Amino acid sequence: MTVRPKDLVPAALCLLAMTGTAVAAPGATPAVAPPVGTDPGAIRVLLSADPESTVAATMNGTIVRLAATLGQPVGKGRVLVQMDCAEPRARQGMAEAELAGAIETLQAKSALRKLDAVGDTELNLARAAADRAASAATLARTEVSYCTVEAPFSGRVARVYVRQHESVSAGAPLVDLVSDGPIKLRLNIPSTMLRAVKIGTPFKVNVSETGKSYDARVSAMNSRVDAVAQSIEIEGRLQAPAADLLPGMSGVAQFPMAATVTQTR
Repeated sequence: MTVRPKDLVPAALCLLAMTGTAVAAPGATPAVAPPVGTDPGAIRVLLSADPESTVAATMNGTIVRLAATLGQPVGKGRVLVQMDCAEPRARQGMAEAELAGAIETLQAKSALRKLDAVGDTELNLARAAADRAASAATLARTEVSYCTVEAPFSGRVARVYVRQHESVSAGAPLVDLVSDGPIKLRLNIPSTMLRAVKIGTPFKVNVSETGKSYDARVSAMNSRVDAVAQSIEIEGRLQAPAADLLPGMSGVAQFPMAATVTQTR
């Protein structure tokens, strides 16, 4: 028996119906669902730490101890990097010795001046020398303090740029540090939404990485509209702590009034 192709169509339709597969009508263009997160009109949100910073070297030198590892929690003031400090400490010793000598000279000149054994000029010169020595000692102490790089705030290490025993220059990045405090939300909204969005306006954030929705409020707004993109940058804060959120995550913001504003444009 010869089976014609048109005889197979009813059987195929029945099979697809039993399996729950949608079937397009003959001659119709099949509908394709858009990929999730590709809506060109979506308001994208970036989660960032507040504050976050790249801790840099404050002197030229060699790293003798690196006390920072990726993801490590650190407290404010904790030592992250220790530089070789032999030379700065030697200069500090010299400066302290010169200061001590200048103070002794000034005290002697002051005693002699009371006896009219020296004039005002000698006393003033001794006082100026003591002031210079004190400034030099302060500078030397400051240079020694640069040998130790401390965490400026409590947080976690997000990146380590150097290794122990490496030589670095002043200004070279050492460690990226992100705060363990509340997450900051950064987003750009169309400028037409300014009629409805103000500081304190509530909105929701759907975070891609967690698949959850979080309540937030607008906390800050830029004072200038981007004339090219016709948008304005705003910041938001979560209304409740969320331990599962990390800096660098992203999502989509939903404003209750967004649909209304869009219809009026």
